[in-house]
Amino acid sequence: MEFPDQLASPLLSKTGDNVEEDHSSPSTSGSLMDSKLEEENSPIKQVAMTVSTEDDPTLPVLTFRMWVLGTLSCVLLSFLNQFFWYRKEPLTITAISAQIAVVPLGHLMAKTITNRVFFKGTRWEFTMNPGPFNVKEHVLITIFANSGAGTVYAIHIVTAVKVFYKKELTFFVSLLVVMTTQVLGFGWAGIFRRYLVEPAEMWWPANLVQVSLFR
Repeated sequence: MEFPDQLASPLLSKTGDNVEEDHSSPSTSGSLMDSKLEEENSPIKQVAMTVSTEDDPTLPVLTFRMWVLGTLSCVLLSFLNQFFWYRKEPLTITAISAQIAVVPLGHLMAKTITNRVFFKGTRWEFTMNPGPFNVKEHVLITIFANSGAGTVYAIHIVTAVKVFYKKELTFFVSLLVVMTTQVLGFGWAGIFRRYLVEPAEMWWPANLVQVSLFR
């Protein structure tokens, strides 16, 4: 005949085993997370000290102010840099200027724009002001500005044909030349991204300035 304490002992032992497993599982997941972060971290000291491997998935990214400020930065830098490119001493406005300028504008929009939720309860639900201006919005706006900060190299072809060869190119032909070369460049960038961008061993010193400014 088994006594009550003997009947309860297997339950207690199993519970103890479960408790030990529960205590061991966070350490296992934590070690896996640490190893993953270690793999993502760059072996280059300057990059490891500047670029963080941590992420906050709760921060909103594709916000109204990001699209407005990003589009304006891209359009303005593209127009101004291309316009002043034809001077004997070209004036170039870098993306860092936009990166600094959008910070007060982003905080101003976060304080003044309404936080009303539109189309509430539907799949199209959105708000123009999801909260404080955050670093992810800042990074995307700077990427927009970087996209428009550089001049279009193919525009030199259009200019040379008109100035030196005295031939006129229609707007459609000029646009086609510019667009094909730009798309070709983005295509090559996408192909070599896995070799020149994604590996932790690759680094671009000029970008560390902007990354440190984000932090």
